Amino acid sequence: MSQAASVPPQVLVVDDEPDLRTLYELTLLREGYRVDAAGSLAEAWELLDARKFDAVITDMRLPDGLGLELLQRMLAQQRPERCIVMTAYGSAENAVEALKAGAFDYLTKPVDLKQFRSVVASAIQDNAPPVRSRAAGTQRVAAGEPPQGSRAALQRMVGASAAMQQVKERIAKVARSMAPVLVRGESGTGKELVARAIHACSHREAGPFIAVNCGAIPEALLEAEFFGARKGSYTGSTQDRQGYFQAAAGGTLFLDEIGDLPLAMQSKLLRAIQERQVRAIGSTQEDGVDVRIVSATHKDLAADVLAGRFRQDLYYRLNVIDIMIPPLRERREDLPALCESLLARIAQDSGMPVPVLSPVVVAQLAAHPLGGNVRELENLLHRAVALSDGEELQVDFAPSVPGELAPAPRAAEAMPQDLQAYLDQQERDILVKALRDSGFNRTAAAQRLGLSLRQIRYRIDRLAIAVPGGEEPNDAS
Repeated sequence: MSQAASVPPQVLVVDDEPDLRTLYELTLLREGYRVDAAGSLAEAWELLDARKFDAVITDMRLPDGLGLELLQRMLAQQRPERCIVMTAYGSAENAVEALKAGAFDYLTKPVDLKQFRSVVASAIQDNAPPVRSRAAGTQRVAAGEPPQGSRAALQRMVGASAAMQQVKERIAKVARSMAPVLVRGESGTGKELVARAIHACSHREAGPFIAVNCGAIPEALLEAEFFGARKGSYTGSTQDRQGYFQAAAGGTLFLDEIGDLPLAMQSKLLRAIQERQVRAIGSTQEDGVDVRIVSATHKDLAADVLAGRFRQDLYYRLNVIDIMIPPLRERREDLPALCESLLARIAQDSGMPVPVLSPVVVAQLAAHPLGGNVRELENLLHRAVALSDGEELQVDFAPSVPGELAPAPRAAEAMPQDLQAYLDQQERDILVKALRDSGFNRTAAAQRLGLSLRQIRYRIDRLAIAVPGGEEPNDAS
């Protein structure tokens, strides 16, 4: 190991209270860091002028100004240090302001030393150079280029349009801090894919990524699912249960469809995010949690705040950084590359050769509304692959069930919010009825619906229809 590589990380602590400075210094020295301390902005900047540090920890209020001024000046000079801001207890606005200004993370006073050590270690790890040369590593971070290991995550986000390039650049930028991110976009645009890319591009990549669909959890179970529960805390609780916050420790917690949470749970979630403490049901103490929060919604949360359906304080806490994913209709130039990527995956999953997508079919897809975005495109291609008889793909844009068997629409029926989900349910109902009428004989059901055995098998698998008894003798291909 070289001498440069063995130099311990250097940390600058800025706080005007001598006792606290000493406490922070001793804590960091025990961790093996080299520590410098300052009691004012002027002293801090004098030290920063003299040398570079791996991390800077600053109090928000100082005798000659705000720690935020130090942060902003560091960012203006494109300094490589990660900055951690300490705020007074309950000063949520200050924490959000610091994160928006570019702070790596924040700590709430009185500081929990275990959390203090964890946050400093994360900041130093995030600031570590991705190559052997420290100078080269600093240049890469300053240029905003993602580390080598994160490029694959961004490459999975197919699309070279200007809109998608902006999304990718924003992901690479925001991944370097602990600031909460709100991902917005229509259904089917790939919000979870963005959340996973943020995780993969961050220093938390080796930690867990826990995805939670907030709208799919019964309200009575929300607290136990999020924060955990102790054995015997409720009927049927026979052992300790880990919550999502505990499961995501050291990683990222992705809260999908955050707008579906009831108001009572929103309040509890806000406290957990602000204080980084959760109390499991039946427990007498709170446990610290170390998670990065990424949330997503297809709703207009700002409108929900005005309507009283979503807490304003939680909205501002989650929406520190905003990423808006454009709908597919606004980036149709990405369609050819998207189709190639989706078809390659579909063909691999089904063990088939990748079919040829003609320019005519691409043009047809480009003219299609694609209201369900990438999810609808994937479903169209899935159906096309299943029904294809030759090498060249033909896409059927009509619902893939016989018209005479489809239920007649009711005049007063409301328009479905998710067209693809609605059509899938209609197709499922028809298939289940045909299977039941034929005694779950796939061959007979397929003949009744005018499908081949391969086609009905594909639909059964795609729609997760349970068929009792396994394969019957005349189901052989």
